[in-house]
Amino acid sequence: MTDALTQWNQVLMNNYGTPPLELVTGKGATVTDAQGRVHIDMLAGIAVNSLGHAHPAITEAVTFQLSQLGHTSNLFATAPVIKAATALKERIGDDSARVFFCNSGAEANEAAFKLARLTGRSRVLAAVDGFHGRTMGSLALTGQPDKRKPFEPLPSGVEFYPYGDLDYLTTLVEVNPAEVAAIFLEPIQGETGVIPAPAGFLQGVRELCDTHGILFVADEVQTGVGRTGDFFAFQHDQVLPDVVTMAKGLGGGIPIGATIARGKAAELFAPGAHGTTFGGNPIACAAANAVLGIVDDAFCAEVAEKGRFLAEKLRGIDGVTEVRGRGLMLGVVLERDVAKQAVTRSFEHGLILNAPADNVVRLTPPLVISEDEMNAAVEKLSALLNELSQED
Repeated sequence: MTDALTQWNQVLMNNYGTPPLELVTGKGATVTDAQGRVHIDMLAGIAVNSLGHAHPAITEAVTFQLSQLGHTSNLFATAPVIKAATALKERIGDDSARVFFCNSGAEANEAAFKLARLTGRSRVLAAVDGFHGRTMGSLALTGQPDKRKPFEPLPSGVEFYPYGDLDYLTTLVEVNPAEVAAIFLEPIQGETGVIPAPAGFLQGVRELCDTHGILFVADEVQTGVGRTGDFFAFQHDQVLPDVVTMAKGLGGGIPIGATIARGKAAELFAPGAHGTTFGGNPIACAAANAVLGIVDDAFCAEVAEKGRFLAEKLRGIDGVTEVRGRGLMLGVVLERDVAKQAVTRSFEHGLILNAPADNVVRLTPPLVISEDEMNAAVEKLSALLNELSQED
């Protein structure tokens, strides 16, 4: 065990447990641990390192910005924040859109929750098994009782509907539609096992919101910035939410989140209603601008093609029953509940994996991963699963 792992529990709280590895360097889609072993990173910091590790565009942008102006707070304007907000507004494609920058996905969802409160309506509907963050407000929106219960009472007014069940959601709304402020959803539920919304569900939610004047809030924290093969995952369903929350891949490894609102939702915040000291930091926005400058439509199309290639390869592995998701956000469903064992043993095979469920391995590699690296990762995963099957 390295010195860092030995010292971890002596200096850090125990909310994560002791990490299995100390990582020291990274390049593209690979990382190197303290023992000098190289691993193919099929997690990317949970879909954060969109352009991989040590991408020159991010390195150059952050280094230059830090040498010019590091932090100002939001008492002053800076060019990087204007550029990043303009790029996101253009991606939404609605001139009424306005952006609030923060530092994480949880904070982006907190801002969306506060926008919902400012409508004057009291009910917010969120999906069973959804995940929106671990702050008290974002946790109130998270449909996972095991995460919620230790921290109750949470902010009130949130009701849960079965993900993808439009009939149930419609019935829930119609109990008192004039009191429903917002419907929250993830286009793909990541933390529950990479579960895409059923065909037609997002369109149905859009129609339901239009009928009753409800805000449609899409949590694109994990799915955004090209992860699914379009810049936003909701684009696959040809809908446009009223509020979109982002983070993770937006900064390519530098902490930044964003809440984008359009129409009347964009007018709900007034001066003093919400804020953050670090949100819209010039350094974080410089990183976001580097990412946004690379993740264009052609880049997203390449991600979609990579996703199809990787999914097809994964379906050929013995012990895999299904591969679900879009682009480079894939859930590999296993015949047996060995996903967590696979994660533990993956380091022996030179892989970084994640298991959001007992029978699901989640893959969210850097979007710049090569075909050779994907082939190598599939071979390593196949060998790992075969090894586990022989031990039973």
